[in-house]
This record gives sequence, structure tokens and C-alpha cells, in this order.
Amino acid sequence: MPIEKEHLESHAPDLDSGWHNPGGYPEGIEQKVLAGFLDEAGRRGHRTRLLRFAPGRFTTTPFVHDYWEEVWLVSGDLIVGNDASGRGGERFTGRAYACRPPGVPHGPFRSETGCLLLETHYYDETKG
Repeated sequence: MPIEKEHLESHAPDLDSGWHNPGGYPEGIEQKVLAGFLDEAGRRGHRTRLLRFAPGRFTTTPFVHDYWEEVWLVSGDLIVGNDASGRGGERFTGRAYACRPPGVPHGPFRSETGCLLLETHYYDETKG
């Protein structure tokens, strides 16, 4: 049975609280879930979250997950494809979008100035 996403009318989310470090990310990278729930163990559900990088923070290895992911760079800079030391990669500033199917390696990522991403993650619950 699909996980229902809650009904939320237009509102201004509190961006000063509710942030936490998601497992597997270095310190200085935090998420705030805006709506939904992603049950990775049960391979179902969907969530919308904000993900923010403090200036100079980076991940060191590519990510691969079994759900769909859509990402919009809201503000700041995002560098895609750096090495494990945080060097190299392609820099994006504003109006960057990605849509990734399950199983596609992506990253690592870093930000020189800090950034804010809007992400939607979901399982295709029509497939068994």
C-alpha cells in the first residue's frame, strides 16, 4: 500500500530549526524534511526535503540509491564530481536541475560558498 503524503497549504517553513545531519553525510551537511516519509527498508514512500551544505563542505564518494531523485539548486554553488579530497568537478550556480533514476551513481558533491537544494525522493510504487 502506498504511503500517503500529507496535505500542506502554502506556508513559510521555519528555516531556523529542524535541521539534522542525515546518516552517511559529513558534518556541515544538513537536511530538513518538508513533507512525506521515505521508507528505504520497505522500498516505498516519498519525501521532499531541503539539503544544505555549509561553505567548503563536500562528500567523498558517489551516491547510489534505489529510489528516484529530483534536485533543484535553490541558492549558492554546487560542484558535481569532485574527488575524495574535494578537488575538481563541474560548478553550478543557480538554475541547476537533476532527475536521477534508481541505481544511477552521482556525485561526489561540494560547495565553496554553501548551497541550498530542494530534493524530492520517491519510489515507483506501481512496480513490484
